[in-house]
Amino acid sequence: MFDRVAGRYDALNSVMTAGLHHRWRQRAAERAGLAPGDSALDVCCGTGDMALELAARVSPGGHVVGCDFSEPMLDLAREKANGRAAEAVRFEWADALSLPYDAGRFDAVTVGFGVRNLADLDRGLREMARVLRPGGRLVVLEITQPTRPPLSFFYSLWFDRIVPLLGAFSGDSEAYSYLPESVRSFPDPRRLAEMMDAAGLEQIRWTVLAGGIIAIHSGVLG
Repeated sequence: MFDRVAGRYDALNSVMTAGLHHRWRQRAAERAGLAPGDSALDVCCGTGDMALELAARVSPGGHVVGCDFSEPMLDLAREKANGRAAEAVRFEWADALSLPYDAGRFDAVTVGFGVRNLADLDRGLREMARVLRPGGRLVVLEITQPTRPPLSFFYSLWFDRIVPLLGAFSGDSEAYSYLPESVRSFPDPRRLAEMMDAAGLEQIRWTVLAGGIIAIHSGVLG
């Protein structure tokens, strides 16, 4: 499914979020607390926007790895990287549930709009914590569900009715019916924080943005 939508992924993200997804990724990258010379891993990197945000923060001297299990997404990410901090970032295939990296390798691990797609969220969080160095930070940017009207009503209308229509217009209704389903089944911000705690992270906090539609979680490996 992700292979099929890769070519339309960026355009539809911009339509669905009115272009705000770029700012949300910037906020998440800031939360990672990186400095020049640091190393970072962006899991479920998609077409590379978050990894490139991180690369700008670790240069000069640092490096970023963006990993994903969709090669068409990775191809688009590599195209974006040309001329944009390309020396600081590389993109490679990896399974988020079995990351091919040594324990303690990275100063920060991020995942933007990807954890709700994991078949085993607990296992994915443990893998991300495993590859963090002690004191390193995990940052999770994800869609959440507002609980208070009137935004909750408009949110439901947008995700349950309009987003699938956008998917049909794009030629892949299955993929964009999957989106609201994945959001509905994803833990709320407090429960996600509890799962991060169970994965070994400390100092966990979260920020809710856009009236309750977006949440940024962060935690530090003890």
